[in-house]
Amino acid sequence: MVEYLVKTTKYQEFVDITSIVHEAIRKADVKDGIVIVFVPHTTAGVTINENADPDVVTDIISGLNKAFPVEGSYLHREGNSHAHIKASLMGSSCSIIVENGRLKLGTWQGIYFCEFDGPRKRKVYLKIIHTNPEIGKDGYSDY
Repeated sequence: MVEYLVKTTKYQEFVDITSIVHEAIRKADVKDGIVIVFVPHTTAGVTINENADPDVVTDIISGLNKAFPVEGSYLHREGNSHAHIKASLMGSSCSIIVENGRLKLGTWQGIYFCEFDGPRKRKVYLKIIHTNPEIGKDGYSDY
């Protein structure tokens, strides 16, 4: 497992971590497999979405803020209930297929770390699972 630190600079932001995941796959010399991206925080998440137009990220954050405003009639005393809700909606992990040494993402897709209670230093864990059709009865093997 590989651990990365993401330093967010805003209260709410999406940080494109696609290049970090690509680099981890390159360093691990993975040709085929799966990479799991996991965020161990309750007020941050991870998602895959368009990374060609930055307005998409702005619109997602804006839409989430309309549905779950920062200020609301929340019971949680820390004042960050909106962040917990948004993180739950985004999710804490995603899995991406690796094929021929590349992430199997769509043309416009990128992997985003989603900060909803920043700025902070946050962890992202990557678990890379190699697959080799020549090993094992079912065609898959963890290294």
